Amino acid sequence: MDVMIGIDPHKRSHTATMLDRRQRELRQISVRSGSRQLAELLAWANGARRRTWAVECASGLGYLLAQQLVAAGETVVDVPATLASRVRVLGTGQSAKTDPNDARSVALAALHAPSLMVVRPADDVTVCRLLAKRHTDLSRWRTKQCCRLHALLVELVPGGLGKEVTVNQARSLLEAVQPGDVAGIERHRQAVELVADIERLDVAVADSRTRISAAVAASETTVTDIFGVGPVVAAMLIGYSGDPLRFATASRYAAYTGCAPIEFSSGGRTTHRLSRRGNRRLNHALHCAAITQIRHRHSPGRGYYDRKLAEGKTPREAIRSLKRRLSDIVWRHLVADAQRDTAR
Repeated sequence: MDVMIGIDPHKRSHTATMLDRRQRELRQISVRSGSRQLAELLAWANGARRRTWAVECASGLGYLLAQQLVAAGETVVDVPATLASRVRVLGTGQSAKTDPNDARSVALAALHAPSLMVVRPADDVTVCRLLAKRHTDLSRWRTKQCCRLHALLVELVPGGLGKEVTVNQARSLLEAVQPGDVAGIERHRQAVELVADIERLDVAVADSRTRISAAVAASETTVTDIFGVGPVVAAMLIGYSGDPLRFATASRYAAYTGCAPIEFSSGGRTTHRLSRRGNRRLNHALHCAAITQIRHRHSPGRGYYDRKLAEGKTPREAIRSLKRRLSDIVWRHLVADAQRDTAR
């Protein structure tokens, strides 16, 4: 690599800064977002051999531009926005929040970061991430609608509905209600509309599960061989882990998932605390797998959980230990899958 090009992407424009190995700024440009953005950037970078493009948040706002550069045969790395902002404040001496300073910070972060994710063409991993996010959004929206329906039904019927909302049960309950005032009539009308919304969401969630199952099967992953990992959890693990080969060890992957405890020391006393860092979606997926194993006595995780309880750990501590163990197992499966695909 002779030069590093940092890009600060935005909806309407992209700012790029080119640095050499000594961190000297060679060029700078700002292009308008549009059909000509790739051609303008490539023409601007023409003549700089062995170049690497560092795009801030290449899986978010900079996704399209990063994929265009990869398709053009360029080498692209993804720089997290948090890392770039820290470099801007602490490393460059230029704390002013401007597009040129941001682009320079992205380039500096890419020059010194030991392991950044190399952007690859969209594949099954991208599909799994998109489907997993869509499924999570649908499930959360359904839960919100169910909560609204519960609140209305309590004001219409003594005791309301049971804990779990089913469309047929809610519809039958509303058919038997005869509101006597204008406020009750409006509540009844809104409750009926919510039932219809929940019914549509049920269809969308079922369709989402079908698409996720097909995408996970197409990826030929072995993650589903782990007890408690179904298609939805597998899609989350595959999609949000990205390239597993960027994690040199299982411990680094555990830190990324937030399953590795954080060491805390003061005055010669060292303890370990619960980590709130890492990718919370991956942490949630591992938590779902751990709880599933605990609920089935014949699972390998239940025996491990019981042993931790016998050692004096609390149930929460035992669950965290099981999640840490599952993180190592998932990492080994993901790495084996990636190595298999690379060998093809």
